[in-house]
Amino acid sequence: MALTLGIDTGGTYTDAVLFDTATGTVMAKAKSLTTKHDLTEGVRGAVDKVIGKSGTEIGLVSISTTLATNAIVEGQGSPAALVLVGHQPRDLERPDIASALAQDPAILVAGGHDATGDETAALDLDTVREFAQAQQGRVAAFAVSAMFAVRNPAHEIAARDLIRAETGLPVTCAHELSSNLDAPRRALTALLNARLIPLIQDLILAVRGLMQGYGIAAPLMVVKGDGSLIDADVALVSPVETIMSGPAASVVGARQLAGLNDAFVSDIGGTTTDVALVTEGTPQLSRDGAEVGDFRTMVEAVSVHTSGLGGDSELNLDGHGRMVAGPRRAVPLSLLAGSHPAVLRDMERQVERGYANQWDGQFALRQRALDTSLDTMSSSQRRLWQRLENGPVSLAALYQDETPTLALRRLTGRGLVILSRLTPSDAAHLRGLQATWDPRGAELGAALWLRQWQASGHHAPDDIESFCEAVFETVRTQSARALLASAVAEEYGQSLPTGRAAELFIDRPLSGETGRLFAMKLELHHPIVAIGAPAAAYYPPVGERLGTGVVVPEHAEVCNAVGAVAGGVTQRVDALITAPSEGLFRCHMPDNVADFRDLERAAEHGMAVITEVAAKLAEAAGAVDVTLSTQRDDNVVRGTDGLETFIESRLRATATGRPRLSKT
Repeated sequence: MALTLGIDTGGTYTDAVLFDTATGTVMAKAKSLTTKHDLTEGVRGAVDKVIGKSGTEIGLVSISTTLATNAIVEGQGSPAALVLVGHQPRDLERPDIASALAQDPAILVAGGHDATGDETAALDLDTVREFAQAQQGRVAAFAVSAMFAVRNPAHEIAARDLIRAETGLPVTCAHELSSNLDAPRRALTALLNARLIPLIQDLILAVRGLMQGYGIAAPLMVVKGDGSLIDADVALVSPVETIMSGPAASVVGARQLAGLNDAFVSDIGGTTTDVALVTEGTPQLSRDGAEVGDFRTMVEAVSVHTSGLGGDSELNLDGHGRMVAGPRRAVPLSLLAGSHPAVLRDMERQVERGYANQWDGQFALRQRALDTSLDTMSSSQRRLWQRLENGPVSLAALYQDETPTLALRRLTGRGLVILSRLTPSDAAHLRGLQATWDPRGAELGAALWLRQWQASGHHAPDDIESFCEAVFETVRTQSARALLASAVAEEYGQSLPTGRAAELFIDRPLSGETGRLFAMKLELHHPIVAIGAPAAAYYPPVGERLGTGVVVPEHAEVCNAVGAVAGGVTQRVDALITAPSEGLFRCHMPDNVADFRDLERAAEHGMAVITEVAAKLAEAAGAVDVTLSTQRDDNVVRGTDGLETFIESRLRATATGRPRLSKT
């Protein structure tokens, strides 16, 4: 029996499935809480339950994760330094780069190339060295972006090698992420990936350690952002390959479980909702880059539209007194009460007080241990960190003694501290749709939340039952909006409109409202495959409002773990041919450039190089029975005089294969 073990680590749960690849059957499945302070605990909790039902040797272990995606959406990640080579100062002032940097260090250094791949200035390696040495103990990784590195990566490679030699830390090069132009966006993507490297490495090392403990000698693979698999050893060297791993696995798993060739796949987890389109059985890839939260990356991945909406999204009121969910994740109060019963007494005292306080029903707690090698806390951050040493503390108590707003924001941004407050998961406990944790925590939290809403002066529900319905209605409406936004982005490459018109013609129809004189109808032309643990509770009404069917397949709650072992290995390598001068054809390849006087010779050389590289990458990624395919697209313009002018030629080699299984 060809059994494989799929593991998916999400923001709230870690799932495991024992999967028979020969029959496509889920043999066993289990869930365990993700333990960010030590990922090994959560993985072991799920794997123990499925391994115990097996007794059969496992031929492959594969993992996917939403940790990276969640961290981007929530603005979290490890400290990283950004080196911009040949960039303009205004690039550091871009809102997306400034937001991704937060308080992390960055530097502009001389160097870079032009559009033809020629050097415009010598690389200032002395400045790079000084900067790298100055960041020792301050950052966990580096990102390097050089102007026109996709036409000549020499400066990025030189800076990368120097930084690695000086610091021993991981370095992400922007040209490794995309062959498309737009240097600032490549820089943003490199920075985001550098900040996420420790997360992915921790997960891989945790699973590898558990495999040794179980005596599993099978290959270990990781899901890439395009849904294919890569060997864990390769992922440890280049963890950027795993960005969007979790969303990609959800698409592969949904296709496996639902069997639909054309559908919207909507994966609602604890932290995010990821929407993707499957056409003719194939997930759509975003060559322009995956969109995650407020960031448009340049990672070629499954075209996934991610929003900060999940079962554990924190609940808030907007400026009009309307409930909104997300984008940040919070620890559900029912979960917190189950592990820290003292918070129940805190909330009981807050209820007995008889009047609303804006900090009621909210707690701060440590999420993971502090890396002492990167201890750059300010004095106020350290005081707050020490205050949380013995467990969660209510925000009401924290703000009674001091005003730790900035310190709390910084520690939550680093992922060291997390808030606990009312979430949709708590409302599900109150409605009897979930019985995982302590419903008393949800009950007290809902009473405090409702009292604060009623005291705000805005229209609020009258009782807890109506309040829970408002929570569910909020999630349904935002879920429908996420699906519609995905459809508009895929069809037109545009975002949904905002403002009063959007409220009348989009938001109200999605919430089920109709006017006295007219009604708007929105309709998707593909069914929805809804996956994730909360899917069955929210999505049937979502389908009704979008005029389409909804399929919640069996095993939907562990779909990502199924996707982790249902994919194959795929490696793509690109090259570009330009004409920098009359009669000269320049082939820009992954690691170098070469000049030719004949276009066909340039194309033949470039295709031979990238085909060889793709095959080697596929084999290194763990593939067997590798097959190769190539694609060449020439861009030639015909003038009014009938003469043709060569603009460029894009080459692509794709290597695919089955993941290698152990012979046991």
